[in-house]
Amino acid sequence: MTTEPILTESGPATGRPVLVLHGGGGPLTVAPLAEHLAAHAHTLLPTHPGWNGTPRPVGLTRVADLAAAYLRLLRDRDLSDVLVVGSSLGGWIAAELAAADTEGRISGVVLLDAVGIDVEGEPVRDFFALDARGVAEYAYHDPERFYVDPATLPAERLAAIQANMATLRVFSGGPAMSDPGLRARLADITVPTLVLWGGSDRICTPAYGKEYAASLGNARFAVVAEAGHLPHLEQPARTLALVDAFAAETARR
Repeated sequence: MTTEPILTESGPATGRPVLVLHGGGGPLTVAPLAEHLAAHAHTLLPTHPGWNGTPRPVGLTRVADLAAAYLRLLRDRDLSDVLVVGSSLGGWIAAELAAADTEGRISGVVLLDAVGIDVEGEPVRDFFALDARGVAEYAYHDPERFYVDPATLPAERLAAIQANMATLRVFSGGPAMSDPGLRARLADITVPTLVLWGGSDRICTPAYGKEYAASLGNARFAVVAEAGHLPHLEQPARTLALVDAFAAETARR
């Protein structure tokens, strides 16, 4: 990747490095998570190239390309004992990143309703076929709380959302939201991994999440009740308590 991602850093410089990877909705969807972790850790929150109007280098079209770019970031900064936290597409990137980390820089991974694998009988919902109401219905336990009527948004905001969705389509490969080869690579990931899932997620169901965890070499699975695809936004207290406990458990320092 020839263009460095826009990177927001927060928290103590001497704290454990935590790389927070956003999903298709952009960095705002994980900003509260990064802010929480920054109380004790040095958080790095990149904007993936192509999101929020940022440039996407020619040839950067696969999730594996993003993972390789973030692995270079860890190497360039000589970071170790890194906790990687990824939501949705960001979880897919985190899984690819952990699979490619042959130097042991990563000491823990948290996957929040990650996509990226194929599970028979549990296909990922075709997100691109949903309107705003459909997104709220499938992605949230309490859709009325999170539904936003597109008619109430300014034109520039609508254009930004559409541009982000176009970029998401490039990296995800369209409706499938998966790489057929990823699942076989997950077994090689032996770093401790916490797979968290919203119990009401209908974009990718808890049954899909359970299979995701079972495919990893060293993972445990936990369901967050009364939450959908973004449990850290819908049930922050429950979700962050699980993340904090896992972070403390996996820290090498």
